[in-house]
Amino acid sequence: MPLTDPLGDMLTRIRNGQQARKDSVVSPASKLRARVLDVLQREGYIRGYQEDAQGVHKSLRIELKYFEGQPAIQHVSRVSKPGRRVYSGAQELPRIRNGLGITIVSTPKGVLSDAEARAQNVGGEVLAEVF
Repeated sequence: MPLTDPLGDMLTRIRNGQQARKDSVVSPASKLRARVLDVLQREGYIRGYQEDAQGVHKSLRIELKYFEGQPAIQHVSRVSKPGRRVYSGAQELPRIRNGLGITIVSTPKGVLSDAEARAQNVGGEVLAEVF
């Protein structure tokens, strides 16, 4: 059965994996998912990820991160959904928890965190918020 929101599915797998205290979770691979994971890794929310080729389909193995027994990601949610896209300019990007969290934004210069997008003065589609 095809997914209507592949990025939302990956974020849910991460959320569920951390609630179950898993070391890693597996998600089907795509370029957008890999770019979002790059941002999460740069910002320190996951330990890393690697691409696995199992038969015909590629998958991403995401290594989850914990700090003193608590998940590094306390909250992750999808902002722009297939039924309702959310766009924001560079100066209007939302600040999550007064700068303690990040917003993941798809821009013409690639998938960036809100701080990187503000520094490059680009806006775009607000994909997710993480703290």
